[in-house]
Amino acid sequence: MENFDLNLLVAFEILLEERSVTRAAQRLNVTQSAMSASLKRLRESFQDEILVLHGKKMIPTQHALNLAPEVSASLVRLKSLITGSTRFDPAHSKRRFRICTSDYLIKVLMGRLLEQLQVEAPSIRLDFTFPNAQSPARLEADDIDLLLTPEDFVTNEHPSEMLFEERHVVAGWAGNPVMQAPITRKSFLECGHVVVQISNREIFIEAILLKMLPERRIEIVAPSFIQAPWMVRGTNRLTVMHERLAQIMAPTLDLVIAEPPFPLPMMREMMQWHSARSNDEGLLWLRQRIRDIAGST
Repeated sequence: MENFDLNLLVAFEILLEERSVTRAAQRLNVTQSAMSASLKRLRESFQDEILVLHGKKMIPTQHALNLAPEVSASLVRLKSLITGSTRFDPAHSKRRFRICTSDYLIKVLMGRLLEQLQVEAPSIRLDFTFPNAQSPARLEADDIDLLLTPEDFVTNEHPSEMLFEERHVVAGWAGNPVMQAPITRKSFLECGHVVVQISNREIFIEAILLKMLPERRIEIVAPSFIQAPWMVRGTNRLTVMHERLAQIMAPTLDLVIAEPPFPLPMMREMMQWHSARSNDEGLLWLRQRIRDIAGST
């Protein structure tokens, strides 16, 4: 350890992700010769080739693949040790928090959070990204600080907590004749439907409805929750959406909200973070702010 440069662990992780000395050098903003020197030192330290040239590609060795998750976990803990060593002062902090969440939660929660941060932490930066199939891996790699997602999509490897439970309702344009009376199963199925699909992954409610009502006529697939209600406006289509979001958007879009003609399970909206970040003062502070807002929605 006395002779090992911990920065080599960063180089190791990037080299295995890129499988190219050139691309790894570009990501770390160093010269190609410096990256090659790092690879040489890694080979000497681990007594393994790490990457082997095969044709025009570099292939990681089995030993390197075995080391990769351990190296990634070690880097996360090192980052946590460094960030956790400084007391967090929200009034003066310029920290950047990376939050992976849907446009639905940005609409119903994050707007209020931003108002609060404007007063309490004016220099803090929030980077939002949408969830996808790689979100758990991004959390594991410490590429995001918080993952806000339905319970079905959290992992067992890291701690999480419930923010709130959400109902789903049927929303349709006020001029749609179907919305003038209580919706029945028959009238629901006679209408065309707008559904949401994000990153080619079925969302919580659609996974349920696809099993429950395979005969439903899907006419529009929207790429986000906020776009779906816009696509029923001025039409006879329906969409099943989060009740909180429907209540916010109904006045603007002249929508009517109705009860589904069949029972639907409650959705549990969760907040998850890396286990190594459990005692991070800044993240503890942000989690509490999000928790407070969620509890008052």
